[in-house]
Formats: sequence, C-alpha cells, structure tokens
Amino acid sequence: MADIPADSTDTGKQPRSVRVVLLALMIAMMLAMLDNMIVGTAMPTIVGELGGLEHLSWVVTAYTLATAASTPLWGKLGDMYGRKGSFMTSIVIFLIGSALSGMAQDMGQLIAFRAVQGLGAGGLMVGVMAIIGDLVPPRERGKYQGMMAGVMALAMIGGPLVGGTITDHWGWRWTFYINLPLGAVALLAVSAVLHLPKKRSEARIDYLGAALLTVGITAIVLVTTWGGTEYAWTSVQIMELIGIGVAALVGFVFWQTRAAEPVVPLHIFRSRNFTLMSVIGFVTGFVMFGATLFLPLYQQSVQGASATNSGLLLLPMLGAMLVTSMVAGRVTTNTGRYKLFPVAGGVLLVVGLYLLSLMDTGTSRLTSGVYMAVLGLGMGCLMQITMLVAQNSVEMKDMGVASSSTTLFRTLGSSFGVAIMGALFNHRVQDVMAERAGALGSKVTEQSAQLDAASLAELPAAAREAYQHAVSAGTHGAFLLGAGIAVVALVAAVFVKEVPLKGAGPKADDGAPAQAPVTEAV
Repeated sequence: MADIPADSTDTGKQPRSVRVVLLALMIAMMLAMLDNMIVGTAMPTIVGELGGLEHLSWVVTAYTLATAASTPLWGKLGDMYGRKGSFMTSIVIFLIGSALSGMAQDMGQLIAFRAVQGLGAGGLMVGVMAIIGDLVPPRERGKYQGMMAGVMALAMIGGPLVGGTITDHWGWRWTFYINLPLGAVALLAVSAVLHLPKKRSEARIDYLGAALLTVGITAIVLVTTWGGTEYAWTSVQIMELIGIGVAALVGFVFWQTRAAEPVVPLHIFRSRNFTLMSVIGFVTGFVMFGATLFLPLYQQSVQGASATNSGLLLLPMLGAMLVTSMVAGRVTTNTGRYKLFPVAGGVLLVVGLYLLSLMDTGTSRLTSGVYMAVLGLGMGCLMQITMLVAQNSVEMKDMGVASSSTTLFRTLGSSFGVAIMGALFNHRVQDVMAERAGALGSKVTEQSAQLDAASLAELPAAAREAYQHAVSAGTHGAFLLGAGIAVVALVAAVFVKEVPLKGAGPKADDGAPAQAPVTEAV
C-alpha cells in the first residue's frame, strides 16, 4: 500500500499525500474522458483549416482504436513492472500525442497523432482504476470509484461547452494544448507523492498475444464503425474484417492457455462475479454511448433544442448518474454490501430505456427529462460498482488485467451500441421519410439519416415534419432495442454472489473493525 497504512479503516482521515494522488488520478481520468468531447466540438473548424473532410471520422476512430487495443497491454504491464511507472509513461505518451496533434499541419498528421494520444489514453483509464485498487481496500473503494463516475459525467456535460469556448477564443489547436498543463500537474503529483512497491518480472511480455488481441479488437471496432456507413454490412470489406477479427480472437484465446505470462489470464474468468461484471460492463457501455448519441439528436430535431449547448441536454441523465454513483459508493463503503445496486441498476436501465422508446413528436422536454433521469439512475448504480466487484474477484497480482479487461468490455460495448443502435435508427428514419415524404424524403436522407440544424432548417415544412416523425420512430426502435439488451444486464446482476469486500470497514465503538477482512477464493 502506498502512503495508506495497511490496516487503515478510516479513509476520511487519509494523509494529505494520498488525497493529492487521488486528485491527480481524477485529473488524469478527466483528460482521457474530456478529450474526445472537446475535440468533437472543434472538428468543423479543424476541417475548415486542414481540409480532408473525407477522412474526418478517422480523427475519432484512430483515437478509439488505439485506446481499445492498448488497454489490456497497459493493465498487464502494470501488473508485471509496477503501476506507477506504467501510469506515468501513459501520461507522457498522452501529452506527446496532445502536443503533436496541436501542431498537425494536415489531416493525415492529425489522425496519426490522435492514435498516439489514444495509446496514452488507454493507460490513463486502466492506471487510474488499478492504482485506486492498490491504494484503497475494496470496502473503502466504492466512494472513490463513485467520484470517478462523477468525473466521467462532468466530462460529458462540460466537454462540448469547453471545446466550443476554447475553439472560439483561442483556436482549435488549444483543444489539444490545454491537456499539457493539466497533464503536467497530474504527472508531478504522481511522481512526487505516489509510492507503490516496485516490481520487476523476469517473464517476457506476451507479444504474440498482444498482437492477436490488437488485430481482433481493431477488426471489431472497424466493423462497428464502417458497417452501414462506409461499406454495406454485407460488403466484401466488412465480411473480411469479421473473418479476420474472429480468427484473431480465437487464436488469442488459444494462445492465452499456453503463454507463460498471458496478456489476459483466462483464469480470472473462473470467478463468476468477474465474468458477470464483464457482461454488465459491456451492456452499460452499449446503452450509455447509444443514449448520448441519440438523445441530443432527438431533442434538437424533434423538440427544437439548440445544438450549441448539446452537453446540457443530457444533464438530467448525467446528473442522476453522478448522484447515484456517489450514493452507491458511500453506501457500499459504509455497509460492505453491493448486490442491491447491480440489480436495481438493471431494473432502472430496462425501465428507463423503455420509457425513452415511448417518446414521440409530442413529448415535452420535462417528460423526456424524467425518462432520462430514470436511465441515469440505472447507469449510476452500475458504472463503478462493476469495476469494484471485478477487482474484488481477483488476486492483487491480477488487479491490472482485471481493471483493463473490465474497461475493455465497456469500450467494446460502446462500439457495438453506437453501431447497432445507429444502424437500426438510420434504417427506420429512411423508411419513415420514404413513407411520409416520398421521393423527396428518400433524397433528403440518402446520404445520412442525421441532419444538422442548418440542413433541417432548409427543408420544406412538410419534409421537416416528416423528418421529425422519422427521428421519433428511429429513437423508438433504438431505445427499444437497448431495453432488450439491458435485460441481459439485469439477469446477470441477479446471479451476482455478494462476496464480502476485502479490507476492513468502519470501526465499531470499541475500536474493533466492524467486519474482518475476507479473501475471496477465485
């Protein structure tokens, strides 16, 4: 344990140095989460200066691919060679990528430098969760992971606003340069204050396993990104990517049973709780990123909300998620019990998505806000409890791969959610536009089912009304699918076994721990 005594039971009175480290971890998490939100707002300006509109999607895809592919490797490196060194390395790589992205002279350079950023971001996400796992006993960990969920919510709310402000007043390059001072603060704090036991493993890195996993993840993300947009789902390119992805992942699983130091030790999946948390994390990512994509689109297209404050449109959902995450973490810390939250989260997830599927052209902003809040309550119950239970289900030596695997499943869930819900949405919008507006409707949406505010304003009144009905139908289908997928999370939560959290809880009046540490058999 770093600076926290091994028998510490009162995390409210931790040394100041530990609080500094936790603050640095929150800054690092904010960097990783905020970056895409800020850059997304600046993209029109970036394209206007650098050109390369046809490669626009790769600015985001390169970052996402690099993050997903590097996540498991960062977790394993931390387990083998020490958490502090790998985490600081990921911060440095992220900052180098940020600086280079800000200096990019064309779209090709920007895409390459965004990939460098993504490599660092994968280590930031995993490092934060794994270091908290090292610093804080599971019994006390809930409230800190709840704070991290709050950071994620704040990034989603504030990202578009911050990105727009920076772009308007300082220029788009500062959307990348702003990371440098924040990252330097996190780097200095971690370097000076974080003291974890040094590790040095004699085992070699599983390069073949890392390569197979990278190819498999890359193929999956490309399929979900390109399918139905760049290429038809039945096209040769998509079929080839699916074949490559399946072959690489099957080979990866086979090799992990034989590697001396596997990137993802398969024995961690022998724990029922860990496997169930991976499933719940996948579903949460599927639902969350699908919701953040379609809710602003619905409110802008159907309810006439301004696109400028798009982050604020999600405030009911993200605010509920923030509050619930904090409450869930605090209750888990005080009682040591947690199964209630995955079960309640699963129920609220299903109910919230079903309610959102009922929205139509006459739904008021108040009503949709209440529906979003229900969904946010569900996500708040699940976001960090999944990480907490997953970490509690493995031995300390596997803390890094447990954190990275859980993060990876959530990332893959988001890719699938955006792709599958997006495909259903686009198909439904185009069908309804053809039904209601005939040939004009088909022409309006032949390039994309998502129209920006300027394009929508230029439509004739009849076509605009048809598009509003089409978007309502599209969101109905997407959220109804999400509700069906969320049932999987609910079923998984029911089968979670409430294993006592390792580490001492709050002290009783006589000074003895209220609950003795318990070690779970994995």
